[in-house]
Amino acid sequence: MAESAAGTTPLAPSGDTELGGRILKVNHAGEHGAVHIYAGQIAMARFFAPGMLSELARFKADEERHRALFWAELQRRGRPRCRSYRLCALGGYVLGLVTGLFGERAIAATTVAVERVVLRHLIHQLHSLASSDPAASTAISTIVEEEQQHHDVTADHLTTDRFWSRLLSPVVSASTETVIWLGMRL
Repeated sequence: MAESAAGTTPLAPSGDTELGGRILKVNHAGEHGAVHIYAGQIAMARFFAPGMLSELARFKADEERHRALFWAELQRRGRPRCRSYRLCALGGYVLGLVTGLFGERAIAATTVAVERVVLRHLIHQLHSLASSDPAASTAISTIVEEEQQHHDVTADHLTTDRFWSRLLSPVVSASTETVIWLGMRL
C-alpha cells in the first residue's frame, strides 16, 4: 500500500478512484483555506507590509482558481465538499491575520511553510494517483507550478530572516499537516 496524502497512513490500493475523490475534497478545502490565509494577510498587509499587497492579491487569485478547478472536478464526480471546508477557511483567515500583524517576513515565513507542505503532498498525490485516477492527477498537476512559484517568490523575502522562519515554520507546517490529516478522515 502507498502512503497517504498526510504521509502517515496507508492509502487504498491503486485503481481506487475513491482515493482520488478524497484527495480532491481535501485539496479543495485546502485551497479554500489558502484563499483565506491570503485574505487575512492582505487585510493586515495594508498596514504592516504594503509592498506585498500586489503579490498577495496575485497569489490569492491563483488559489481561487485552484479552488474552482478542484470544485469542478468534485462536481463532475458528484462529490460534496470536505467536512473541513469551513474549518480551513476560519483557520486560514486567523493565521493570515495573525501573521500579517507582524509584517512582511512573518507573512513570507508562513507562505513558505504552507507551500513546502502543500508541494510535498501534491507531488506524493501525483505519484499515488497517476495510474489509478488520471482525472484527479491532471487536476492536481495543473496547480503544482503556481504553488512552487508562490513558495519561491515568497522565499526571496526571507533571504536575511531567520527569526520568523524558525518561529513560524514548525508551527505552520505542523498545523498544515494536521489539517490535511483531519481532512482525509472527515
